[in-house]
Amino acid sequence: MPSLFGSNPSSSDPANDTVPSPSSSCSSSSSPDMWNYFFIPILLCLTKELSLAKAQTSTGLLLPNQRGDGSADDSLISFSSCANADPKLYYRPVIGILSHPGDGASGRLNNDTNASYIAASYVKFVEAAGARVIPLIYNEPEEILFQKLELVNGVLFTGGWSKYGLYYDIAKMIFKKVIEKNDRGDHFPLYAVCLGFELLTMIISEDKNILEPFSASNQASSLQFVENVNVEGTVFQRFPPNLLQKLGTDCLVMQNHRYGISPEKLQNTPNLSRFFKILTTSTDKNNKVYVSTAEAHGYPVTAFQWHPEKNAFEWGLPMIPHTDDAIEVTQHVANFLIREARRSLNRPATQKVLDSLIYNYSPTYCGKAGKGFDEVYIFTQRRARI
Repeated sequence: MPSLFGSNPSSSDPANDTVPSPSSSCSSSSSPDMWNYFFIPILLCLTKELSLAKAQTSTGLLLPNQRGDGSADDSLISFSSCANADPKLYYRPVIGILSHPGDGASGRLNNDTNASYIAASYVKFVEAAGARVIPLIYNEPEEILFQKLELVNGVLFTGGWSKYGLYYDIAKMIFKKVIEKNDRGDHFPLYAVCLGFELLTMIISEDKNILEPFSASNQASSLQFVENVNVEGTVFQRFPPNLLQKLGTDCLVMQNHRYGISPEKLQNTPNLSRFFKILTTSTDKNNKVYVSTAEAHGYPVTAFQWHPEKNAFEWGLPMIPHTDDAIEVTQHVANFLIREARRSLNRPATQKVLDSLIYNYSPTYCGKAGKGFDEVYIFTQRRARI
């Protein structure tokens, strides 16, 4: 019987599929072919592993078609489809920002007594999250202002100083409209920043003297979450856990106010405690504690005593935090407002929106002459409303 490893004695030439005997000489003409059978697959495997290792070292992340583990079918990648947009959401949201009396620079830019302004940082804040802005000029004719309110999907009250007179009255009317829209079933958010929070405190409590003095001008601070607070559904819901933790230990937010409300006073004021739940508190320079973030029960209304817009878009005050974490805070807060605005049922006429957008105005650089703002939009009226 012929050997499996030897040559066929009945043939003068070796069979084409025979393998040389282990006892064959190294100089045998078939030896190189034998080693090629072993080495070529091994070299191919090693080359592939080295390429993968190099990719992991340089990028730390491999795309599915780079892993070589069967996790993705390369033949299907070019045929992947994009998910359809949610028809219940509006992907062209517009935010109305209420202008504030003055020029934002104590008259250095425009001393017209009818002037009002919006700091450009609020506009950029909204735009960074995927929305546009319509200015709600506080002293323009009411019929025009409230026509504009019908073109937006949410409202932002800015920081500032004016708490009385026409400005207070207009803020109160807009707040009432926001509540009415939500009561009618339109998810219509309101962000109130610093002065905006103070105005809501006065309006809801029906007490213009409810605010307390605090020393928190030009101060970076942390945010202390109240005990057992549930952030689900709040502005903090999508913050990464490590960033939530840093909010409580690092000075990632900017405070710039002289008034506010203590947790005790808010809780002991029935109108306020029924409307707001406290999310965070902060401490001023004299270790006095005030409410720094609050959210309405049952309404998409969020109030900040701090300034989420400044971290990324203002440079005039030395204590504004500009770290990676601080910028991430700004982005998450902006994103939440615009996610809420996309849920609005309002679908305004395109041309009316285009005619009213803030792009119809030009910002003024005031970093040299202002009081902390880098740019402002200034609006002037020929005659103040009575």
